[in-house]
Amino acid sequence: MVCPGKYSMCLCPVIRPALIELIKSDKNMKHFRFGRRMAAIGFFLLLSFRLHAAEVTIFAAASLTDVLNRIAADYSRESRDRILFNFAGSSTLARQIEEGAPVDIFFSADEAMMDALEKKGRIVRETRVSRLSNTLVIVVSARDSKAIRSWNDLTNATVARIALADPKAVPAGVYARAFLTKQNLWSAVEPKVIPTENVRGALAAVEAGNVDAGIVYKTDAAISKRVKIAVEISREEGPAISYPVALVSESRQPEAAKRFLQFLNSAAAAKAFEGAGFIVRH
Repeated sequence: MVCPGKYSMCLCPVIRPALIELIKSDKNMKHFRFGRRMAAIGFFLLLSFRLHAAEVTIFAAASLTDVLNRIAADYSRESRDRILFNFAGSSTLARQIEEGAPVDIFFSADEAMMDALEKKGRIVRETRVSRLSNTLVIVVSARDSKAIRSWNDLTNATVARIALADPKAVPAGVYARAFLTKQNLWSAVEPKVIPTENVRGALAAVEAGNVDAGIVYKTDAAISKRVKIAVEISREEGPAISYPVALVSESRQPEAAKRFLQFLNSAAAAKAFEGAGFIVRH
């Protein structure tokens, strides 16, 4: 049962009559001491809250972790819905959705994963929006003094290990491989690649000093004080990065999920995305 007023303190039709009867009835009032009446009223209010609250599960690309947690916290303060996340590489999440994992919204870091799910009828096409974009950067340890000033420098002998989200499956890696291939650099860089499960894994490898450099999204570099950007590529020169979001067809909370999806597409959410360094597309 969903309360029609998302931000109001209204009571559902099942609870309201009983509560009104409890408060107004002289007969009931004579049988309840003040403390017991208050406890009963509290019980009804709590029951009403639980009837109205919903849990919405979002599968989202790892690069969205920080900003979506902040957006969800803001949303939950104004609504009665609880937002749960599963953050991972988009390819992993898409596979889990195909296998029937319980999820309400999918927020991917590339269109290909969403296209595949749409073809299989796993998402609601009319809810799909290509919401964000991003750019790629080369990062090194904040204490590193290696001279990496261009993408060509990744082929230097001084750069032996490069952390990169799996270039065969994970969007950040796929984007990087496509760009390096276009620059005729992939064949020289590929043997140096240390693949990670997702883009945050590549960032962590650079932070730990386990590699000489890493390729991540600009938004990932922005959250860490232990790395610095060595080389940045403009949106115009780099690959066309796109983050689509959509309602999953088998959503168990479709109405609550649609409300949160609407919030993700709002001006308030756009401000949060831009504050985290993302490029808002729609």
